[in-house]
Amino acid sequence: LLRLRAAKVSEQPIVCAQNGVTNERFALRRFPNVYAMTVILPATFVTTGEVTAFGAPHAGILDIGRYPSGSDDAAAAISTALNKAGFASTVDAEIMQAKYGKLVMNLANIIEAALAPGDHAALVKAARDEALAVYAAAGIQFRDVGESDPRRQSLMQFTPIAGAARVGSSTVQSLVRHTGSIETDYLNGEIVLLGRLH
Repeated sequence: LLRLRAAKVSEQPIVCAQNGVTNERFALRRFPNVYAMTVILPATFVTTGEVTAFGAPHAGILDIGRYPSGSDDAAAAISTALNKAGFASTVDAEIMQAKYGKLVMNLANIIEAALAPGDHAALVKAARDEALAVYAAAGIQFRDVGESDPRRQSLMQFTPIAGAARVGSSTVQSLVRHTGSIETDYLNGEIVLLGRLH
């Protein structure tokens, strides 16, 4: 964001496509036209310059809306461009409900990354149940964007690619790439923050 500001970005749309719900707040402090994007894209990125996307018939679902809510011509233009590029995208005036739904899904990332392979369903359920309790206390509305979402079932299913392995969640991939940081503070940490606030 600081580099965008140094490059004299002002009125241009700033699209936050990261997991979590914090980036939009950071961006809105600096820019007037901020958009949130929910990214449902099963992919592997562990080698610089190479992304393997396992979604079909669309590579992923990338819905967009103004932050904190609303829609406009810029969101529609971005959505149209994404559809032309092979993604499924719609303009969602309540996009943060979808992003809070994606946050619930992403709470399993650190569990997968930190623990040896095995059945961690009870731990994942506990983390997600905690999130739902925190959302209720905070009055946060969310929408399920998981595998049971009818749009996801019709627009993008995980499809194996011969010779390509799905490495794991975005958190696991950050560890494999040795990025030096992972997103846990903005995923599970968001639930901790909301719990402490409410």
